[in-house]
Amino acid sequence: MAVSRIMLELFNDMESGLQLGGIALLAVVKSVGMIGLEGYIVDVEVDISNGLPGLDIVGLAGTAVKESKERVRAAVKNSGLEFPLGRITVNLAPADQKKEGPVFDLPIAVGLLAASGQLENDRYKEYAFFGELSLDGSVRGVTGILPGVMTVRDKTTVKGVIVPAQNADEAALVEKMDVYPVDNLQQVINFINGRDGIKRHTVDLKNLIGAGSRVTREDMADVYGQFKVKRALEVAAAGGHNLIMIGPPGSGKTMMARRLAHIIPELTFEESLEITKIYSVAGLLKNNLPLIINRPFRSPHHSVSKSGIIGGGALAKPGELSLAHYGILFMDEFPEFNKDTLESLRQPIEEGRVCISRVNYSVEYPAKIILVAAMNPCPCGFLGDESKECTCTPAQIMKYRNRISGPLLDRIDIHVEVPRIKYQDLQGNLSGDSSDKIRKRVKKARLLQQQRFLGTGMKTNSEMGSKEVRRYCKINGKAASLIQTAFEKLHLSARGYSRVLKVARTIADLEGVENINENHIAEAIQYRCIDRGYR
Repeated sequence: MAVSRIMLELFNDMESGLQLGGIALLAVVKSVGMIGLEGYIVDVEVDISNGLPGLDIVGLAGTAVKESKERVRAAVKNSGLEFPLGRITVNLAPADQKKEGPVFDLPIAVGLLAASGQLENDRYKEYAFFGELSLDGSVRGVTGILPGVMTVRDKTTVKGVIVPAQNADEAALVEKMDVYPVDNLQQVINFINGRDGIKRHTVDLKNLIGAGSRVTREDMADVYGQFKVKRALEVAAAGGHNLIMIGPPGSGKTMMARRLAHIIPELTFEESLEITKIYSVAGLLKNNLPLIINRPFRSPHHSVSKSGIIGGGALAKPGELSLAHYGILFMDEFPEFNKDTLESLRQPIEEGRVCISRVNYSVEYPAKIILVAAMNPCPCGFLGDESKECTCTPAQIMKYRNRISGPLLDRIDIHVEVPRIKYQDLQGNLSGDSSDKIRKRVKKARLLQQQRFLGTGMKTNSEMGSKEVRRYCKINGKAASLIQTAFEKLHLSARGYSRVLKVARTIADLEGVENINENHIAEAIQYRCIDRGYR
């Protein structure tokens, strides 16, 4: 038996040597690896040499990448092509960066066919390749196409990319890059050999934006009464301020939070692209809508894990904070979230970004959000309610409220109480302004802020640092006296003082005035109910 095995191996060795002509063949195909939202060029080097048949993939390949050799083998054979015999080595360079995902299936297959002489020319060198292979040779869609194609455009001189047809619209969003969609491996080979011309894919942005905008708007006019809360939401939308609502069950907290996204001005194309990159990496893009048009509204359940909020996992995927970028992160039942999860919010909502560190790399995701939190005043929810008596003990109430730390509350600009809606409000015509009307006022205020912060990278008042607060939030006279009194009586921290000034600046912008006066300060102080002794 041992002699027979040796003879069989020698026969295979001789056969592979004859088929390869005794010459080692090498092909290099371009693709892209991703670390967070940042891509890097990967050279898929395929070498076929004499020796026992086998396929090895090196270059810090992850599990999904190592498994690609079986997918590639079956896809090549089932496409009517010849899988080369010999010792095959696939190197994913640079070798010091880990490669994850099935995106390298197609470039590996193209490299194998090029190295074995089954391609009639070197046209494959003019393109970068993306795609997962099915066993029958069809090409499946992959994640991270948008940032991947951007990387190809910015870091290579290739003239086009070969992508799965499923990802064609997403890839075509990248300007100055030719996109060629494919359905199967045989189509790719025919295209390279010049036998099948694939039409360059383009996308109509006007139709795409129109399709994405045709959504049912939740109008603020649907909310009866609650004028003080709706005013607070308008201020939050205008200045990008974080907000917490405190009120009994059924008072409309969730209803109003869902309408907040509709009073913020529409996304710019650049903002849409930035959000789309995050959703592309997370694998959350819809096939019929490759561009995120509307502002995100994320509402995770309070059982969500810390990594679900911040991001992480084996592949360091973005979490809810980043998925809500330029939009709303609504956290209902705020005290019910895990304490570690809540405390992990402190740095991201302050800096507008999330940093996830691993042993060999770190990933940074943007997280410029408006945090909207909602909570009951006590465990039963009826503390201070005129219609129903609270059944909680003082100790229970204190324990419930202390689940939210002072430093976290200090980072929330606006605290507002949401009382129970009265019968008269429901029966009367007291709905207030529509979302469209409010959005026009918010848009004017944001335009003032854009002009104010031109060239600084900031867009809203909430992003101001201490230097900008001193420059743009100057106060004197009665306004200065009022905020001094509030600082001393409410025991505001330096951060709390700064946030009162930021909110006052936004209120002044909504009125279209340059100077912050006493009325603006007074209204901003009213939005600090927790500091006024609510706890």
